[in-house]
Amino acid sequence: MPLSTTHEIVAPAYAGISGVGAFNVVQIEHAEAIVAGAERAGLPVILQISENTARYHGALAPIALASLALADGASVPVAVHLDHAESADLVHQAVELGLTSVMFDASKLPYDENVAATREITAHCHRAGVWVEAELGEVGGKDGAHAPGVRTDPDEAGAFVAATGVDALAVAVGSSHAMLTRDAVLDFGLIARLRAAIAAPLVLHGSSGVDDDGLVRAVAAGMTKVNVSTHLNKAFTGAVRRHLDGNPDTVDPRRYLDPARAAVADEVARLLCVLAGDRPR
Repeated sequence: MPLSTTHEIVAPAYAGISGVGAFNVVQIEHAEAIVAGAERAGLPVILQISENTARYHGALAPIALASLALADGASVPVAVHLDHAESADLVHQAVELGLTSVMFDASKLPYDENVAATREITAHCHRAGVWVEAELGEVGGKDGAHAPGVRTDPDEAGAFVAATGVDALAVAVGSSHAMLTRDAVLDFGLIARLRAAIAAPLVLHGSSGVDDDGLVRAVAAGMTKVNVSTHLNKAFTGAVRRHLDGNPDTVDPRRYLDPARAAVADEVARLLCVLAGDRPR
């Protein structure tokens, strides 16, 4: 089916109190695996490309255009999203390339400057019909606003959304980026208060550190878009390592990237079902 917009995927989930999986693409095998997993689950998905990944590829266009092509050929709704962009120029490139949403991260700025920068980006994106996610607090850092004792204030979050006009807000509720273990402790009461305080979907960053039960409870409390990256990278790298350990003479990268792609597809399908409230058997 044709490329879907992020709004088309997130809005029904927000209205229905269910979760949407947003998975980070590092290379084309990730994008292929994520789409394959979504097709197996029969559920929509969001492909995310971070500013760091664009830098890794030398530019946004190569990996973005590949992801857009895969989304356009998928049998389920697939959107393509720019994740954690601190550069306004990169946001403009994403809009020109045809990405359906962006996450603009001005969280390191003082509050008033964050509001002003985010409002300007939002206006630019909305003129092009592009959905905008922002964040309040340093959600983008390893720890940052996810460090113990640092959380998003519901009143400030409500004011931020109203002042900037963003379509979704990433909030700090106890998770942390780049976690290798799934033992983060979320504040579900805060999630519920944030859901009540702002007129936009909530986004959970650092979801790789949250176990299945935590994800289910987070969605029930009010989270809608759930971002996963490190957890899938663990599955990918683990499959590569196992193949090379068992086949030390392998030199054709397709031999070890194929099982890595399959491992990510399996986990994407499983996690999408968890977030949708349909635990796989």
